[in-house]
Amino acid sequence: MARFWVCLAGAGFFLTLLVLHSRFCGSPVLRKFAFQISWRTKEIPYRLDVGWPKHSEYFTGATFCVAIDSLSGLVYIAQRGDNIPKVLVFTEDGYFLRSWNYTVDTPHGIFAASTLHEQSVWITDVGSGSYGHTIKKYNSFGDLVQVLGTPGKKGTGLNPLQFDNPAELYVDDTGDIYIVDGDGGLNNRLIKLSQDFMMLWLHGERGTGPAKFNIPHSVTVDSSGRVWVADRGNKRIQVFDKDTGEWLGAWNNCFTEEGPSSVRFTPDGKFAIVAQLNLSRLLLAAAPPVGSIGNCSVIGTIQLADQVLPHLLDVSGKTGAIYVAEIGAKQVQKYVPMNSYFPSFGS
Repeated sequence: MARFWVCLAGAGFFLTLLVLHSRFCGSPVLRKFAFQISWRTKEIPYRLDVGWPKHSEYFTGATFCVAIDSLSGLVYIAQRGDNIPKVLVFTEDGYFLRSWNYTVDTPHGIFAASTLHEQSVWITDVGSGSYGHTIKKYNSFGDLVQVLGTPGKKGTGLNPLQFDNPAELYVDDTGDIYIVDGDGGLNNRLIKLSQDFMMLWLHGERGTGPAKFNIPHSVTVDSSGRVWVADRGNKRIQVFDKDTGEWLGAWNNCFTEEGPSSVRFTPDGKFAIVAQLNLSRLLLAAAPPVGSIGNCSVIGTIQLADQVLPHLLDVSGKTGAIYVAEIGAKQVQKYVPMNSYFPSFGS
């Protein structure tokens, strides 16, 4: 017993020296180690908002995706099912506003890209009907504004542009569009379009090597100008330069059990939030510094109930809240950041 207490005391003394050395001597390796220790020993910095939404009875189908318009304080949710509204609109406070169903067949991904002059909602449609295999832009009330792709016809063409089960898109502040096309269809592509829909660059081959994909399922852009793609079938996240399309690296060490189905960043850019569908789990990973991708470093997890199946998620740019579209539970849940961890986020 005495030996046990001596060993325990020695271990504690060693960890204390590591933390002090990292703080006062500036060792980046030791700083990283101490950072992980401090986070792993604390509670997860999010709590479930059990009061969101105010009326959950509006969820009448399988909720596949969610998008946050932080500028207008709106939450858009797309669901699948027969004879139901496909798009639901809530406030970030949880109040239901309206629904619409025009020209939406089978939604898969959704993105809100609003400015001071325009509220826009983009939806990727993987249906086999007359509106399927397209990416469509709507205003907030569901009026169709723009269609990309060939409605009702899947394909691999680039001129005119065709899709086959387009999974998700991301629109950056300049209006440029990043599309992952290939939720199990003919294509496994990452496409960048300009705001006037001209092709800027493309990675488009199935495979396991760099810049090749197997079910590219989610895409986002961080504050450092890097494009992150959840390469679900290859169990990794690949990273590209948003201007040139150059491959920068990949994270795969976090996804040995299952590949990522969704990826987003916190508003401060410090953490990536990743969903794993069949594990019903969210991962919080430290975002790498500019100029380095490195390995994935998980600082915490949010374990959801069995068979909840988090498909795609989004993060409020104003409050930092995480909204998770759960196709198993047929609902969207909201996780609110704890102010003690994220004091810069709004309430």
